[in-house]
Amino acid sequence: MGQIRKQQPVKLITGFIFKEEVAFDKARLILERKFGRIDLESLTLPFYQTDYYEKEFGRGLKRKFVSFKKLFCPSVLPGIKIYTNKIEKLYSNGQSRLINIDPGYLDLAKVVLASTKDYKHRIYSDKGIYLEVTLFYSGKSYSPWDWTYPDYRSDDYISVFNQIREIYAQQIKTK
Repeated sequence: MGQIRKQQPVKLITGFIFKEEVAFDKARLILERKFGRIDLESLTLPFYQTDYYEKEFGRGLKRKFVSFKKLFCPSVLPGIKIYTNKIEKLYSNGQSRLINIDPGYLDLAKVVLASTKDYKHRIYSDKGIYLEVTLFYSGKSYSPWDWTYPDYRSDDYISVFNQIREIYAQQIKTK
């Protein structure tokens, strides 16, 4: 029989897709007020791996990631996804969103994203939210699964998550 252990806190990460930087700035500020100080903000990356969002947002989309200094219990991720959906709705022009916000978490072994959509590789969590292990850590870097989104497979994204993982490793070492 396995021993039940206390869950190690994890690192909140959030991905943003947007066209105008002002939408990102507003959403980032709201999340920082809610979840505390940001300890990493990625460079602005081009978002070109899919045209899924072009009908709603237009062309020339960008992506950024942030991570938050405060660690949290992974069981709160469904509530965070519901909260970020409200921010998306707040920053819409009635018909279309101005920003897409994808919360998730990172630990030493994986990157997990929250979604409102079920699929064969997602597990129901709570409150209508599904969780997906998007990347796994192996050989000194995160690696994609067969189902990992094309953009999350990119070296640029994986580099960001590896940087966040280093911050996280230092945080849990000192706890």
